[in-house]
Amino acid sequence: MASVNFYHLQRHSMDEVIDMLVPRALGQGWRVMIRHPERAVLERLDNRLWQHSGAGIVPHGLEGGAQDSDQPVLLGAGPVGNAAQCLLLMGPLPVDAAEAAALERIWLVFDGRDQTQVQEARMQWKAVTAAGLAAQYWNDESGRWDLKAEAAAKA
Repeated sequence: MASVNFYHLQRHSMDEVIDMLVPRALGQGWRVMIRHPERAVLERLDNRLWQHSGAGIVPHGLEGGAQDSDQPVLLGAGPVGNAAQCLLLMGPLPVDAAEAAALERIWLVFDGRDQTQVQEARMQWKAVTAAGLAAQYWNDESGRWDLKAEAAAKA
């Protein structure tokens, strides 16, 4: 069952968080699905990951290709299509408890400068913890990542 880690961006960008988390997951031998509902955002990320990333080139593909199931990192809006152990949600997208059962980590990354995203993340925290999933809330207000809250998984 996945641990859901909330990353509240105040000083870092979404790209910086992807550069931090994805290589760590790949280093563990895990596959990653990065989810966002807008194709244009995923295409921008696709180009960035091929051309320049602080972590170097990240092997990946855009959802809808012939090799989706083979991708170490899959960018898409749909269900996990690459047997990923990690799911990175760009913005406070809903966390599905059934989907979480098959994952090691879910990263819910949201922009702290966007009050709508902050409110949605708060609702997601309540839903995740009510579903009995382990959760952690990380904040970068100090310039580094600080664990601010934690909820244990419920049996």
